[in-house]
Amino acid sequence: MRRALAALALIAATGIIAAAAAGAWAWRALHTPAPLAPTGAVVFVPPGEPFRAVAARLQSAGVVRHPFVLTAWARYCGLDRTVRSGEYRFTQPLSPIQVLEALQSRSDTTRLVTVPEGRTAEQIAALLEEQGYGGRDVFRCVMEDIHLLQEFALPASGVEGYLFPDTYAFAPMAEPTDVVRAMLVRFRQESTVLAARRASMGLSEAEMVTLASVIEKETGQADERKLISGVFHNRLRLGMPLQSDPTVLYGRDTRGPITRADLADPGPYNTYAHRGLPPGPIANPGRAALEAAIDPVTTRALYFVSRNDGSHEFSDTLEAHNRAVHLYQRKHD
Repeated sequence: MRRALAALALIAATGIIAAAAAGAWAWRALHTPAPLAPTGAVVFVPPGEPFRAVAARLQSAGVVRHPFVLTAWARYCGLDRTVRSGEYRFTQPLSPIQVLEALQSRSDTTRLVTVPEGRTAEQIAALLEEQGYGGRDVFRCVMEDIHLLQEFALPASGVEGYLFPDTYAFAPMAEPTDVVRAMLVRFRQESTVLAARRASMGLSEAEMVTLASVIEKETGQADERKLISGVFHNRLRLGMPLQSDPTVLYGRDTRGPITRADLADPGPYNTYAHRGLPPGPIANPGRAALEAAIDPVTTRALYFVSRNDGSHEFSDTLEAHNRAVHLYQRKHD
């Protein structure tokens, strides 16, 4: 009997010692930083991900050594369900306790996203999808949201033309609505600055944006924007059609030169077939194109044609224009 009791006591003592050793090891593990790589680590935590998966991500990134210890401690403290989603950047070694504290605070990391001038709303939606801010279908829905359009006093047709091209800093988990709203806020700021000059030209905001979008698509040359604007203003004043190729191709997945079939299309954006501005913007213009639309160069030119080097030849008469077309275009056919 005494031997049995002694054996039980030994087993109990061994268990206590083992538990104490395990506890001491776990405690040290929780307070010992992992050797982080010199370049640091970035860990992305998706919304709703179980903490054990978060801990596994941290281990894969070299932020912690023992994910199961961190998971057990987080559950014991009731912190496994309070981790905030987002992108976390670790620049120095932290103990698992410190890592857990970092995961409780909202990530302030942002990403820079550049929206170039002249992109369509569809192309911007694709760009944002590539950057990981949501599917383009989601952005299409946001861009057509009637409440958002009313908030910014935009046409019911949508946000085309009003997504201001710029470089934005978005949080990794930014909502699509917030991303689109940021671009509309920037547009509204720029439009307000230009309002007095626009009014002096007798243009509505929609007309300014529509004309600016055509100018944006016609040239990438900074010194040509206001001259092209002057040509279009001349044509509008004389009742001539704008005859702008980019308007004809708007909304089509078309590459290569414009064709006779394109020019014969009676669609509303065909400015060869219809006089005046197209029904709405054909792209999202930047500040320079908006300014060009309301500050045209005074010119007698009524025509221009590409020189095939990014610049254009401007002509006052149809005869001179035809010679320029023959010189720069037809010899390349």
